[in-house]
Amino acid sequence: MSEQPQYPQQPPQQPGYGYPQGGGPYGYPQQGQQPPGYPPPGYPPPGGHPGAGGYPPPGGGYPGDPNAPYGYDPYGRPYSDKSKIVAGILQLFLGSFGVGRFYIGHVGLGLAQLFTCGGLGFWALIDGIILLTSNDKTDSDGRILRG
Repeated sequence: MSEQPQYPQQPPQQPGYGYPQGGGPYGYPQQGQQPPGYPPPGYPPPGGHPGAGGYPPPGGGYPGDPNAPYGYDPYGRPYSDKSKIVAGILQLFLGSFGVGRFYIGHVGLGLAQLFTCGGLGFWALIDGIILLTSNDKTDSDGRILRG
């Protein structure tokens, strides 16, 4: 039997400065180590499927009312997809052509303003101010204009 050479015994290794005992740089675990309290990689977290206890899964559809996609006002009336600010500004600047009324779907009033040049401008100006300040103007579907 041959004897193997004896190497001098070395003192235990001390961790370098800035590295915690048994961990990688900056407190992260070394490669292959799992932090305490976490399941091993590849396994779902405790409590069921991966999304358990969090937010609902995306793509679940629209949960609101399809007849009121923008919600309801305090009186329970549905909001329109049209804005009263846009309608009022269009009516103030292009009211001679009835553009504000065409925008909210009131084609008859838009044509009347178009043929009368917005009531010589007076009707268009007053109508634009009323559209901007009123809270009960509706679109062609009877929905309240959004503010």
